Amino acid sequence: MKTKQCLVIGLGRFGTAVATTLYEMGHEVVAVDREEDNVERVVNLVTHAAVLDATEERAMRAIGVADFDVVIVAIGTDVQANILATMNAKSLGATYVVTKAVDEMGRRVLERIGADLVIRPEHDMGVRLARQIANPNIVDTLDLGSDYAIVEIEASARLRGSLRDLNLTGRFGVQVIALGRGGRIEVTPRAEDVIAPHDKLVVIGTAHSLDELRRFLGN
Repeated sequence: MKTKQCLVIGLGRFGTAVATTLYEMGHEVVAVDREEDNVERVVNLVTHAAVLDATEERAMRAIGVADFDVVIVAIGTDVQANILATMNAKSLGATYVVTKAVDEMGRRVLERIGADLVIRPEHDMGVRLARQIANPNIVDTLDLGSDYAIVEIEASARLRGSLRDLNLTGRFGVQVIALGRGGRIEVTPRAEDVIAPHDKLVVIGTAHSLDELRRFLGN
């Protein structure tokens, strides 16, 4: 795994979780916030922590925002600060900026000013939870952007037989890219592989095609 240089701006609960988790996973993490108390809480849990106001272009330039592989703007309810920090990061040459939005209007604004990825953590988690409740055999979902996602499905009574017989590509427009069984993962499984109870299928497709598959599994 290539080590990434990450800048996390805003150290509330969400930003702190992102910063400390990335650091635990072996990445270089600089975490900043304009509140000293927030910075002190993570100073020993990331590579470097500093008090910095990301709405100030000069401060962002001084920290070398363009040198990071990814910049995460995790400022909470201060919409103006969130927008300014995102604008500063992009205008100063940040390669990839992920920004947290609090509502749909914020998401639209942040996308228009150049954010590469806009997330709404509470909304996204709510959607994810609802899908898991509606379809318990959907184990996990990874959104890829551009309307594509990867889902992990636990085999149910509706998923029995060989992959050829199931014909998920022809019926739903999704592609099985891996098959998990007995703690082992088989990448690019064969058409003749037979699905057994408790197997897990990793499937890629568009949001629409995956929704069609979910509806089929939920019936």
